[in-house]
Amino acid sequence: MHPSWASALSTHDALITELATRLCQSEAQGVRVAPRPSNIFRALSQPIEFTSVLILGQDPYPTEGDAVGLSFSVSPTTPLPRSLTNIYKELVADVGGDYPTSGDLSEWSEQGVMLLNTVLSVEVGNANSHQRWGWQQVTQDVVRILNDRGLPLVAVLWGRSAQSLSSLLQQTPIVASAHPSPLSASRGFFGSRPFSAVNALLIEQGAQPIEWAKITSPAAMPDPQPSSYQAMLL
Repeated sequence: MHPSWASALSTHDALITELATRLCQSEAQGVRVAPRPSNIFRALSQPIEFTSVLILGQDPYPTEGDAVGLSFSVSPTTPLPRSLTNIYKELVADVGGDYPTSGDLSEWSEQGVMLLNTVLSVEVGNANSHQRWGWQQVTQDVVRILNDRGLPLVAVLWGRSAQSLSSLLQQTPIVASAHPSPLSASRGFFGSRPFSAVNALLIEQGAQPIEWAKITSPAAMPDPQPSSYQAMLL
C-alpha cells in the first residue's frame, strides 16, 4: 500500500488488524487464501493523486493462482478467465489493436487505472467466501476518497454489484453497463464501448487518455513475497 493510502485509511487500522488475524487463522488451519500476502493491497500501490480511472470488481478470482490483487487481472502465465476474455473482445471492437495474449493488466495500473475489488481476499475454491468479513468498509472509503479529491476521475461500473456504489461517486462521471461475465455480457456489455467512453471523459476533464491496448509487456510480480498475511497487513 502506498504511504498516502496508508495515511488516508488509518482510521481502519483496527479493522485491518482484525482482518489480518482472520487471514492468519485461515492460513494456520490449512485454508488456502488468495491473493498472496504482498498483493492484498496491490490496487493501492500508487499515490492517491495518481488514479484517473477506477474499475470496480467484486472479489478476487477463487481459482488457485489466478488472483493477483488487481480486479479482472491475472498473472501473465494464467489462461484468460472468461470475463477477461469478454473484456478483451470489447476492447478490440472499441479501440482496435491486436487481441491481447496476456491477462496481466499491470500496464493499465501503471497508467492510473485503479483495478479495485470491493472485497480483497477469498478462500481458494470458494467464491464470495469473504464477502461478510468487512473489507467493504475499507474499499468504500477508497471510493469516497477518490471521488472527493477534486481531480480528474472516471468510474467504470460493470454489473449490479459495482453499480450499487454509484452513490459514493456523485462528483464523478460514470461509465456503466452489464458485467462482462459470460452470464451477462450479451445483455449490454458487448457494444458498450467503455474504453473510448472513458477516454472521452478524461479528455473533457483535461486528463490524459489511457492507452488501453498497451498490455503486451507483462510486469513482473512483486518479489520477495511476505511469508504470512500478518506480515503484509500489520
